[in-house]
Amino acid sequence: MIVFLGNPGKQYSKTRHNVGWQLLEYKYNSPSFQNKFNGEVANEKGIKLLKPQTFMNESGRSVGAAAAYFNLSAEEILVVHDDLELPFGEIKIQKGGGLKGHNGLKSINTYLNDSSFYRLRFGIGRPQHGSVSSFVLSPFSKEESISLPIYFERASQEIDKLL
Repeated sequence: MIVFLGNPGKQYSKTRHNVGWQLLEYKYNSPSFQNKFNGEVANEKGIKLLKPQTFMNESGRSVGAAAAYFNLSAEEILVVHDDLELPFGEIKIQKGGGLKGHNGLKSINTYLNDSSFYRLRFGIGRPQHGSVSSFVLSPFSKEESISLPIYFERASQEIDKLL
């Protein structure tokens, strides 16, 4: 199962925190979703796609319910999320590891009781000034937005390699 993290609500759709949902739209081009597990779930060529409809810090409720229903271990889950620790556009896949203060990952760890899930970390960089929460909930700059399709293509290729 691939989990794409984001926040529900139109005001969050183009924010850095919703880069997971933006990648989902880029890669899978409107899959047929059903409302289940406090989220939306689709089946794409045998792979479950999950878009939690909880806020980021409660993502684990959706992921935990879907994992239990589909009888998936943490190691069978890939979570796509924004990452402050990576420069904008850097993409890294890792298995397990620290949660780096990401509330969505912390929630998933709590509900799965296991942090060995895979992660596609999509770098959004750190704010030069101001609060982190304001930064992650703000839209990408015009310059960043122009580059996003290039990074989304690289992230899509990384997902395909992992699968």
